[in-house]
Amino acid sequence: MSLPPPAADGERQRARLDLATADLDPPLAVLDLDALDANADDLVRRAAGTPIRVASKSVRNRGVLRRVLARPGFAGVLAYSLSEALWLAGGDDPVSTDVVVGYPSTDRSALRRLASDDAAAARVTLMVDSVEQLDVVDAVVPPARRATLRVCLDVDASLRVAGGRVHIGVRRSPVHSPAHAAALARKVAERRGFALVGLMAYEAQIAGVQDTPAHRPLRGLAVRGIQGVSARELAGRRAEVVAAVSGVAPLEFVNGGGTGSVERTAAEDAVTEVAAGSGLYCPALFDGYRAFAARPATFFAVPVTRIPVPGTVTVAGGGWTASGSPGADRLPVPTYPAGLSWLRTEGTGEVQTPLHGPGTASLRIGDRVWFRHAKAGELCEHVNELHTLAGDRLTGALPTYRGEGRSFG
Repeated sequence: MSLPPPAADGERQRARLDLATADLDPPLAVLDLDALDANADDLVRRAAGTPIRVASKSVRNRGVLRRVLARPGFAGVLAYSLSEALWLAGGDDPVSTDVVVGYPSTDRSALRRLASDDAAAARVTLMVDSVEQLDVVDAVVPPARRATLRVCLDVDASLRVAGGRVHIGVRRSPVHSPAHAAALARKVAERRGFALVGLMAYEAQIAGVQDTPAHRPLRGLAVRGIQGVSARELAGRRAEVVAAVSGVAPLEFVNGGGTGSVERTAAEDAVTEVAAGSGLYCPALFDGYRAFAARPATFFAVPVTRIPVPGTVTVAGGGWTASGSPGADRLPVPTYPAGLSWLRTEGTGEVQTPLHGPGTASLRIGDRVWFRHAKAGELCEHVNELHTLAGDRLTGALPTYRGEGRSFG
């Protein structure tokens, strides 16, 4: 797992970030290319030969996607919207010619664009988990007026116990059993204008939950126990689902996993590729895992604007809260200088964030506080570019989706 750096290392990192960005005005975000490359190498090691499809929602930067996809071991993109997928797969120099949309789409404009473009239809795969989603596509562009569209089935990977009364995992697809998956596969195969090519099952309760959370050993023990049970159940069920669906149509790919479960998912014979994205940036929510020790690669800085009382400083903004279940773990982590924390009575704010602790002793008006975002790609929703750092100097800037003027629902 990732651990806070020793004090001396933390001060060196703070000085490195401050000096490299001295001519820039915060708020700003930095991408440490050395850490990014090391994290990419570690993901490939953990996948042990299974290709990694990059989850774009955790990256949100075309320059980073290109850099990672150019490395051996990575192949294809798992996009978070159809509009984004068309953007990444389009043009004469696409980011990827193999983009799977990770979620069902009802974006009529994007569906029309996909259906009217044979090249895009060959590069982009839609996600479905019900016949009604096929109906939406047909209502937008009837089969007789469009190219055949590639389809992937989304299968629920959650753990259901006590006759389904207890649900552990996220609520995504209604398709859970091999029989249900095969029935839906038959309906897709029978529909004119669709080609069933893939299957996906994302085990969020394993890949996205810390199994060694800091200062919570009993919770870690419980999580590891539940994850072990869930992994065994899913491995058997996923193999049965793949066999059942393959009896209906040959599958080009079976996608599973996430950053937190790469090696476990890749070891399943039924899985042909794993998805990962957060492990490239290593945000704060990915510190508490036993399987890997990634290096934080992204940071953002905001300036100190007030010192209301000794031992407390106030920075401009800083309330870059991550999505998910509301809680302290969704707030950005003040990282450099060490020894800072936000006030429980105020948290992080839209226009200002007070911080207290021994780390305030070294701070003056205009100094920077460096934060780590709780989640990965959402950092890029707050800045127009990631300033790239290699060694001790800035090497340029990579526009984020926001900076390129794109908006994807």
